[in-house]
Amino acid sequence: MSNPAVCLVSGGLDSCVTAAIASENRNRLAFLHVTYGQITADRELHAFHELADFYEVTKRLVADIGYLEEIGGSALIDRSIPLPAGDPDRTEIPASYVPFRNAHLLAIATSWAEVLGARQIYVGAVEEDSSGYPDCRLDFFRCFDKLIDTGTKPETQLSIVTPLIKMKKSQIVLRGQALGAPLHLTWSCYRNVQRACGQCDSCLLRLRGFEQAGIKDPIAYS
Repeated sequence: MSNPAVCLVSGGLDSCVTAAIASENRNRLAFLHVTYGQITADRELHAFHELADFYEVTKRLVADIGYLEEIGGSALIDRSIPLPAGDPDRTEIPASYVPFRNAHLLAIATSWAEVLGARQIYVGAVEEDSSGYPDCRLDFFRCFDKLIDTGTKPETQLSIVTPLIKMKKSQIVLRGQALGAPLHLTWSCYRNVQRACGQCDSCLLRLRGFEQAGIKDPIAYS
């Protein structure tokens, strides 16, 4: 087994397949989950623990950065902002974007990874087939790599791994199936916690990915 790897696991499809890839690479995994006041926080946390159980990950960290809810600026954390109707082909940044969220997540991951002596931080970000969030772009993660190198101990050898960054959602679904990833345990919906709404951006991107992959989505929709 190689050095440990920290894997950011939201509980969604992309983070599940990323965890499967990290596991295939024979990394000793440490799972990080961050809650930030999102509407479906409890359901996402449940999915996180089920995925960690599936991959037999005992080293888990659940971090709470609820101050993002106080900052606001996103329909995912501010109930006064309407969650927009889903549009997988939208070109502008949607109201579901949480301002600079991934920088907060990566800062936590970097701190933990340095303590663990990890070499990689796995992130399930997708640049092309996503909602257009600016902190999901490859350039963002490459800049953060430089920040890690500048701001950690000289002996720390740590980099961000984004194995899905250039993939379409259908390719992610197929890769997950090939790896035997437990896609039935994942949760992607922005609105609901019992049955996925099937109407938000995240649901529509997911449903389109499964349809284009020719595979039935294993979770229930309302």
